[in-house]
Amino acid sequence: MANRTAGKPLTKAQTSDILAKKLGTTKKDVNIFMEELSNLAYKEAKRGFTIPGVGKLVCQRRKARKGRNPATGEEIKIPAKTVVKFRVAKACKDAVLGTATKK
Repeated sequence: MANRTAGKPLTKAQTSDILAKKLGTTKKDVNIFMEELSNLAYKEAKRGFTIPGVGKLVCQRRKARKGRNPATGEEIKIPAKTVVKFRVAKACKDAVLGTATKK
């Protein structure tokens, strides 16, 4: 990771390179795994898809509501819809933020 620019997120290539070295496999195999994991997550999201220690992908229904057009101030109706959300696991929050952070 010495060639990483500080403050920037890992690219897919950097991620696959790190994982391939860590697991002793090829970048191609890691890319295939990540692609299949993504496809499985998309397919199973309606029922909930969990990556242990990271979080859960879920679908959530939003009710219809009233909103305002910010340009004109006109009241508009926002229809009901289903959205995809990712709920971060407690283990992930603790690892990233530290367990000492409290409200």
